[in-house]
Formats: sequence, C-alpha cells, structure tokens
Amino acid sequence: MMKRDSLNRRQMSGLIAGVTLLLAGVAAPAQAQVVQVDRGDAKHSVGFNLGYFAVKGEDSRVDDDVLLADLDDLAFDIGDFSGFTFGGEWLFGIGDFIETGVGLGYYQKSVPSVYRDFVDIDGTEIVQDLKLRVVPITATVRFLPIGRAAAVQPYVGAGIGIFPWRYTETGEFVDFSDGSIFRDRYEADGTAFGPVVLGGLRFPIGDAMTTGVEFRWQKAEGDTKPEESRMLAPKIDLGGWTTSWNFHFRF
Repeated sequence: MMKRDSLNRRQMSGLIAGVTLLLAGVAAPAQAQVVQVDRGDAKHSVGFNLGYFAVKGEDSRVDDDVLLADLDDLAFDIGDFSGFTFGGEWLFGIGDFIETGVGLGYYQKSVPSVYRDFVDIDGTEIVQDLKLRVVPITATVRFLPIGRAAAVQPYVGAGIGIFPWRYTETGEFVDFSDGSIFRDRYEADGTAFGPVVLGGLRFPIGDAMTTGVEFRWQKAEGDTKPEESRMLAPKIDLGGWTTSWNFHFRF
C-alpha cells in the first residue's frame, strides 16, 4: 500500500507540473501581445481640457460692439472678461497624420462696473454686474507632421465653431432724461458661427494617455437685437484666444 500511494503521488505531481508548464507556455505569448501594442494603433481618444480664454482687446473688437458702447458710460476693463474655461473632446485618427474631432467647452465671466461720471445722491456708486457666457461647440481637423505615434507630437488644425452665448447687464442705471436712478436687467442671447484655428504640442504617457498644451483662436459675432434686448449696440464680439492644458485617454 505504501509503495502504491507513493507512486500515485509522484504521478499526480508530474501531471500538475506538466499542466502548469503548458499553461505558462500559452499565457506568455498572449501577455506579450497585450503589452506590446503600438500607441499609434489607437484610433480614438476622449479627453478634457482646462484653460484660459483671453477676449479680444478694446482696439481690435468689431465695430458696434456692445462692450465698447458700454464703456462710454460705465467704468470697467474689457480685459476683465478674460477668464477660465473647461471642456471635453473626442478625437478620431485617420491614418498616421490626420485626426478629426468634436468638442464642447464652457466659459462664463461676471465683471462689476459703475458709472464713470455719476454717483447716487448720497455719494455712493451706481453699480452694475455685466456677465458673458459662451458654450463653444467645435468640429476640427488636425495635421500631425511627424505622426500620431511619435514621442513628441506637434499639430496644427482648423475647423468651424458654433457659439451659443448670453450677455446680461443687471443692477442700477441712470435715466439721462430726468437723472433718476432705477434697477433693471437687460439680456441678449443667441448662437453665432465662426472659424477656429488651433495648434499644440502633446506627449504620450504610456500607450493609453496623452497630455499637452494647445493654443486656439476663434472668431464670431453675436447679434444683440437692440429692439428686443434694449442693448446699446447691435453686436457682441465673441472672438479671442484660448490657451489650455489637455489630457486624453486613447483606445
């Protein structure tokens, strides 16, 4: 009995060892195939961005811009409307050097203002709050001159933007016909369209992620419809530059 049990144990041990070696031999090539994937093979990427939108300055804004008209009476700086933005983006690679993409962003900034030459009867300032919101929706095409699999990936691109926007003026205002002060709210909104031009530099992180910086220029003008909104001018300039940090997941 002892010899037979010992023999059975040796046979079982040999069988387990053989199965283990077989499984190891099958798993090793499979593991190698999973790890050794070229990052250029990933066609899709989804990411997010955080940046800073710099509005066009006073000297370069479109004629009949409502912010320029407001400056005749109100004390604020056009540059105060520059502010932080964030958004998301989906990219699709076409070959090694071309990518198409669609993106959605969000920007909103409130700017306090007062009348330049008027104060209330008690000497206090006559205060307003000016607020601009833009939600850019973009479709773009990028060209990567050294390819989507390079260790450093510069790119340039262009596209079209759809810009839903809203501008409000809320607070105290002066009726110049009789010098009275009243509270009110003026609002204009709409959707503008315009070109987008971009360029950037990104760096792969392993095979599944990229990060980098991008510069983007947009041009668009909104119609304030003064007959309805009671704004002082018929246009609002939505153009400017956005500098953003981007992070994408590739698959």
